[in-house]
Amino acid sequence: MQSKLSDIDLIEQTLAGNQAAYADLVKRHQRFVFTLAMRFSKSREDAEEIAQDCFIKAYRSLASFQKQSKFSTWLYSIVYTTAMTFLRKKRVDTDSIDDENTYIQLENHSSGLNNDMAETKSRSYYLNQAIGQLLPDDATIITLFYMGEQSLEEIGQAVGMEANTVKVKLFRARQRLKEKLEKNLKGEVKELI
Repeated sequence: MQSKLSDIDLIEQTLAGNQAAYADLVKRHQRFVFTLAMRFSKSREDAEEIAQDCFIKAYRSLASFQKQSKFSTWLYSIVYTTAMTFLRKKRVDTDSIDDENTYIQLENHSSGLNNDMAETKSRSYYLNQAIGQLLPDDATIITLFYMGEQSLEEIGQAVGMEANTVKVKLFRARQRLKEKLEKNLKGEVKELI
């Protein structure tokens, strides 16, 4: 029954003391929050820590949510700032985006016997691999726009930029993603020949 409620309804129930309502909010958004955290950290352990910190911060700040934007936009802005703060504190050595050994960890999915399903997984693998090689800002904007189905304005709110700036960054991120895909798939074609 809870899953049919809107985010706003769940927030109001949470603020009224219903902890299960917040658990439903977490379940609804946890996968995407984790995906965004992975785009920044490239480490499953760090991404889990970032995601957990985000949900704790969101819970503590829930009363300040103004409901002028979607809850997901507000939550993704928390992910963005939390990830940036985490990475600044950790001062991780970054790899070159051209490093052939830079890969992201993918969740294990049961393999299907259907050829279309295998092809879709293959496409998804190469796409996620290429996104993982982008700079964190580019990966975030691509992820929010395509996977999160956020508008330019919503992405701008989440990352603290004007919508026009996001539009330009999205265009450039698409170009870099295309280059990564071409580079990665060129190697795959050579392996098949």
